[in-house]
Amino acid sequence: MSLISHLECARCGNQFDAGKVYNLCPCGSPLLVRYRLSHEAGNELRERLPLRAPNLWRYREVLPVTKDSSIVSLGEGFTPLLHAERLGTRLGLANLYLKNEAVNPTGSFKDRGMAVAVSMARELGIAKIAVPSAGNAAGALAAYAEDTPLANRLECSLAGAEVVLIKGSIKDCGRALRERTPTEGFFDVSTLREPYRVEGKKTMAYEVYEQLGERLPDAMIYPAGGGTGLIGMWKAFGEMAELGWVDERRPRMFAVQSTGCVPMVRAFARHAEEAEEWRDPVTIASGLRVPSAIGDFLILRALYQSHGTALAVEDATMLEAVRELAETEGLITSPEGGATLAALKRLIADGTLKGPETIVLFLTATGYKYLEVLKTLAKEEGH
Repeated sequence: MSLISHLECARCGNQFDAGKVYNLCPCGSPLLVRYRLSHEAGNELRERLPLRAPNLWRYREVLPVTKDSSIVSLGEGFTPLLHAERLGTRLGLANLYLKNEAVNPTGSFKDRGMAVAVSMARELGIAKIAVPSAGNAAGALAAYAEDTPLANRLECSLAGAEVVLIKGSIKDCGRALRERTPTEGFFDVSTLREPYRVEGKKTMAYEVYEQLGERLPDAMIYPAGGGTGLIGMWKAFGEMAELGWVDERRPRMFAVQSTGCVPMVRAFARHAEEAEEWRDPVTIASGLRVPSAIGDFLILRALYQSHGTALAVEDATMLEAVRELAETEGLITSPEGGATLAALKRLIADGTLKGPETIVLFLTATGYKYLEVLKTLAKEEGH
């Protein structure tokens, strides 16, 4: 059912045949999957959606897997889009929504990308795969680092994966993986170093469109480490236009980082096309402890084209937001999810976002994987 056409370099535009094994383009940039899309295909897909199961594979025409037998799935995707009425009332927003990725099989949005990447590895005959991770990506890969939360290390081991701890940041972990790859034969599924994780992540945008009654929101606030989800969703908007689902209007995209690691914020402030590596990243949000992103130019491109921005919030503010989300909406989210609410408050305060706009915050993982953070919050409450 896939409408896959070919793969294309996101930077130089070189094209590559589908159905073959690739990591990066020879120019060193990420490859993106392209599809044969039309308004006719869009109408056919729209008619089929009500008959399909509520998971990411309902969009299989715009996913790269060509054989049903290749699909490896634990029921990921089609997570709730919750109307945050209590929180919205407190903030003066009538149309605030929370995309709750915590209900994915391993508790985070990483399941989306890994489900598609592992399925494509199966289709392409790849038997041995590896990933550098600060936590949730490794947990997702194992189901389908020194600073990595204990819960992530345990779930990887329980799922039968080999866990190797590396001192330093995720960049150091990736370097160690690539040093081992030639001798041990791993296929590297690092963020944007293969073409398919971004395809799984983009389904968040398709779901939001469907869950809002076939319309796009005015703004999306997303915690950006490697930024695959933001890049994927921006790609999905273009695909929706080719399918005839949307016009040229796009949501304003807002990328949130921690003040202890702000390569994208610094690059955006300079209106740069690429981001310099951030030295000595420090933050409680392991998913935001990413000193450099291979898709930096794609993140920045989406921010510029959507008239959005990149902004940073302090760890303490993230924790306050985690508590507020729990108090108002009953959701225990990760620090990265808290960062989106902290950013929203900043954007309201400076007049960037206003009451009647439809705004979606992405709560990318469950807070129950961050027991150390929850313990800190509990201590602050005197428990």
